[in-house]
Amino acid sequence: MRANKKIAVIPGDGIGKEVVPQAVKIIEATKAPVELTYLDWGADRYLRDGCTVPPDGFEMLGRDFDAILVGAFGDPRVPSNIHAKEILLGMRFKMDLYANVRPVRLLDASLCPLKGMEPKDIDFVVIRENTEGPYVDRGGITNKGTEDEVAIQEDVNTYKGVRRIIRYAFEYCAHNKKADGTPRTRVLMCDKSNAMTYAGGLWQRVFKELSAEYPQIKSEHMYVDALCAQMVRDPGHFDVIVTNNMFGDIITDLAAGLQGGLGMAASGNIHPGRTSMFEPVHGSAPPIAGKNVANPMGAILTAAMMLRHLGFIHQAQWIEDDVLDAVCQKKTTQDIGGELGTREVGEWIAKSVAAKQWTSRRCDQRSLP
Repeated sequence: MRANKKIAVIPGDGIGKEVVPQAVKIIEATKAPVELTYLDWGADRYLRDGCTVPPDGFEMLGRDFDAILVGAFGDPRVPSNIHAKEILLGMRFKMDLYANVRPVRLLDASLCPLKGMEPKDIDFVVIRENTEGPYVDRGGITNKGTEDEVAIQEDVNTYKGVRRIIRYAFEYCAHNKKADGTPRTRVLMCDKSNAMTYAGGLWQRVFKELSAEYPQIKSEHMYVDALCAQMVRDPGHFDVIVTNNMFGDIITDLAAGLQGGLGMAASGNIHPGRTSMFEPVHGSAPPIAGKNVANPMGAILTAAMMLRHLGFIHQAQWIEDDVLDAVCQKKTTQDIGGELGTREVGEWIAKSVAAKQWTSRRCDQRSLP
C-alpha cells in the first residue's frame, strides 16, 4: 500500500483548465497525504503532436495512480472531438469504470428552479451503468447519403454488466447516508421496458433477483419518461436511482438543474478496488473559457468526492461544508448569484478549508498524552 495516495490530474480543455486548478488548490489546502501528477492529455497536445492517449496510457493510470481527477474535454479546433472520445470514453471502457455515480444534492433553496424546494427535499444519487448501452458504438450505416439510408445504433446490455451495476446500487444504498445523517432506504430502477422489451426484460429480471437479496431496502421501478416528470414534480421521492448508460446520461442533466445547474454537479466513474476517475459533470464550455467566470463548484465537489473515495473522510467533509458556506454567503460565480470569478471562489474556499485543517491539527495535538 502506498504511503501517499497518487492522483493523476488531467485538466483537459476549455474551462477544465480553469476549474481543475481551483479543485487542486483546495485539495492541497486540506493537507491530505496525496501526490498530484499533471498529465497534458487534451486538445492542445493532440493539435501539437497528434496524440490523444499515449500507447500505454490507460495501463499507466491503473498501475501508477490511485485516482484520476479530470476537467473537461472538447475544443472547437478539433471538430471531430476524436481526442475527447478516445480519452474520456477510453478511460470508462478500457479501465472498466462501470459505475457512474452522480450525487444530486440541493445546497440552498435559492439554487433550485422549482418553487418551494428546500435542501431536505433534494438529496438523491443516480447510479448510471457506464460501459454498455448505445455508447459502445456498435452498429452501422447503409446507403449513406441516399433516401434509403439506414442508421443502426445497437443498445448492448449484458447479464454481467446489468447485474453488477444493480448490485452496486443496492450496496451503495446499504452503506451510505444522506447529508442529514439519515440512512438511504430505497433503490429505484429506471428503464423503458414497455417499449424496449429485450433490454428492458433483462434489467427487470436482474433487478427482481437482486431485490430479494436486500429485503431491508425498498425496491421500486419507473419508466424513464414517468421518472422525468416525477423528478420535476416531486424530487423528494427519490433516494437511489439505477439505470442504463443512455437514460442515466439524460436524467442526470435534468437532475443537475435541480441543484443549481451543471456547474454544481460532481461525479465519479468507479470500479471498486481499482483506480477510479472523477470529473465534474459540465463540459468544456468554449464560449466562456479563459474569462474567469466558470463555476468551479462542480470540480471542487468532485475533488471532495474523490478524497472521500480514497478514505480522507474529514478532508472531504471540510470541502463540502465550505462549499455550502460559500453558497450561503454568495461567495460564488454569477451563474448562482454571486459576484466572484472562478479563481476568487477557489481562493475563498481554499482559505476556509485551510483554517479547518489548522484547527483540526491543533485539536489533535492537544489530545496527545
